[in-house]
Amino acid sequence: MALVFCLSFLPVLANSTTKVPVVFNGRVVFEVGPFEEFTASDRAQSIGDRLKEAADSQDSAEVVIESRQESVVIRVGDRYLLTVTERDLREGRTPREQAQFWARRLQQILQEDRREKTPEYLRNLIILGVAIVLVAIALHWAIGRLWDYFRNKIATRRGDRDGPSNSTLFFKLTLFSIRVWLWGSVIFSIADLFPLSRQWSYEIREILRTSFTSAFVTLGDRSYSIIDLALLLLMLWGTFIAVGIAMRLVRTRLLQLTRIERSVQEVISVLLRYSLLLVGTIIVLQIWGINLSSLALFGSAIGVGVGLGFQDIAKNFASGLVLLFEGSIQVGDFIEIETQMGTVEEVGARSIILQTLDKISIIIPNSRLLEDEVINWTHANPISRLHIPFGVAYGSNLNRVKELLLQAANEHSEVLESPASSVIFIGFGDNSLDFELLVWSANPSRQVVLKSDLYFRIEELLTEEGIEIPFPQRDLNLRSPHLPIQLSPQLEQGILKFLDANSSSEQAKDRPAKDRSAED
Repeated sequence: MALVFCLSFLPVLANSTTKVPVVFNGRVVFEVGPFEEFTASDRAQSIGDRLKEAADSQDSAEVVIESRQESVVIRVGDRYLLTVTERDLREGRTPREQAQFWARRLQQILQEDRREKTPEYLRNLIILGVAIVLVAIALHWAIGRLWDYFRNKIATRRGDRDGPSNSTLFFKLTLFSIRVWLWGSVIFSIADLFPLSRQWSYEIREILRTSFTSAFVTLGDRSYSIIDLALLLLMLWGTFIAVGIAMRLVRTRLLQLTRIERSVQEVISVLLRYSLLLVGTIIVLQIWGINLSSLALFGSAIGVGVGLGFQDIAKNFASGLVLLFEGSIQVGDFIEIETQMGTVEEVGARSIILQTLDKISIIIPNSRLLEDEVINWTHANPISRLHIPFGVAYGSNLNRVKELLLQAANEHSEVLESPASSVIFIGFGDNSLDFELLVWSANPSRQVVLKSDLYFRIEELLTEEGIEIPFPQRDLNLRSPHLPIQLSPQLEQGILKFLDANSSSEQAKDRPAKDRSAED
């Protein structure tokens, strides 16, 4: 769209310039200005057409300078080419000196044109073009190999902690850009070898140059082209990279030397990063030439957009600032939110990164941490008590059960000796006597493994002592010897006998094997 817009104004731009180049076979010969009623563009077009006719004719193409009255005229053979005017002169040259300079240039151009039309020269150009293509293919392959080498090297240096996926997009974009630049250069280089394609190449380059250098957007009293915008993006990108490098040095060198808490380091790092980005962006805009007062209306529109369309982003950003200053959730904390449990790896302005016990990173918006209930196992004090429920069969020796449970807890290396572990008798369940083993741990992130180890050891100790861990059982009892429906005495007795026999067989199946062996 911008290209079409700029192309529609090409005639106006050409006429408005002081001088316009005369182009012959895609080569700029010299530049001429307006003369009398002719514009610079019309005059350059007319000179180019006459020069082409002189080159295509079989007559002599010798360039001649003549003086007519008070003007200097340049002819090619018997054809009039142009009159040197005051607007054509370079600073410090007379009309004749300018004509002599142009004549030497024209003679050189015409000689090159005659040489380019010979079969031997065309054959050499074709060989050169094929060689350029082969070299480009080799460079295309070599650049891809080199990029893969550096990408794998960076991934190896990071220990594949994030995997190569984080840098894959950057490497693909840079590789694609370099290859596009390579083949674009090859195409234009080969096109410049031949007169006809050289003319097309020149016209395409002029269209692109005019499109990218024409006014694209206006801010305040200045207009900016696409190249200006690309330069601004490049400067902002460089600012982000510089801030990232600076913050990496601050976090790994300066903040670690202070030996302050990791959460405080994270707060300082986040605040310093956004402050540097803000200051750097303002400096870049000032250097680029934008008057920040001209962005007042734009800033107001952004404010309305944030208030209407970006409510969630603004809410998450404000929640992130609250979390950073409040310190309720910090980097390294082990938290539990809904069904997710893991370690906080990063507290950002919009969200936190939670790494679960399965090493899966979950991005959670900051607003959820303030709105929902969050269990922070390591807040202020990482020592926490774990509840391990279980049950034993009725008739078990409860004192012995307590001793075995405390033995299992004391044998585990991750269970703290102080505070001491304890056993609580919860109550009488439907099928068991219910207990809870309470142990203290200083590493809540390993609570799943700790509970599993204790359950294994508890089952082993109870089995060695012959203490049964019951399972649910159901007995069917018929209180009335009669059924609620009227049947014949013989049929009623048969159904009752069948139900009694079926109930006895189910109880025999549910009884543990060791009890049946004991009865035998």
